[in-house]
Amino acid sequence: MEWTIWLVVAVALGIAELLSLTFVLLMVAGGAAAAAVAAGLGAPLEIQGLVFVAVSTLSLILVRPVAKKWREGHVNAADSIGLEALKGGPALVLERVDNHGGLVKVDGDVWTARAFDGDQVLEPGEEVNVVEIRGATALVWRQT
Repeated sequence: MEWTIWLVVAVALGIAELLSLTFVLLMVAGGAAAAAVAAGLGAPLEIQGLVFVAVSTLSLILVRPVAKKWREGHVNAADSIGLEALKGGPALVLERVDNHGGLVKVDGDVWTARAFDGDQVLEPGEEVNVVEIRGATALVWRQT
């Protein structure tokens, strides 16, 4: 019966890891899974606890740095999500954009916009680049 508790803890930590993406909870989940195996093999509770602590600690020391390095090597600008993915991308001016406001279409969505350079006036139909997102406003710059 103890193995099911360890297994539930491992799954809960694995799900929590999906929200944090730090690889810490995943390593502790591995320790809980190892403790579940120990419990399934009939180890006493003290041994289960030692297995949990040992596997969690070793995973944090040995596996986590390798996993972090691998993840950092596989994440680049093209993998950006959310507002970061819009920066540097194209936009189409729908309503005149100047220092005071306007509208642009970015990736299929209509955004309020302002000219990044306060002196620029961008007319409808012009292609622009998104320089920055501030709140719900895209700061845009004329493409050259």
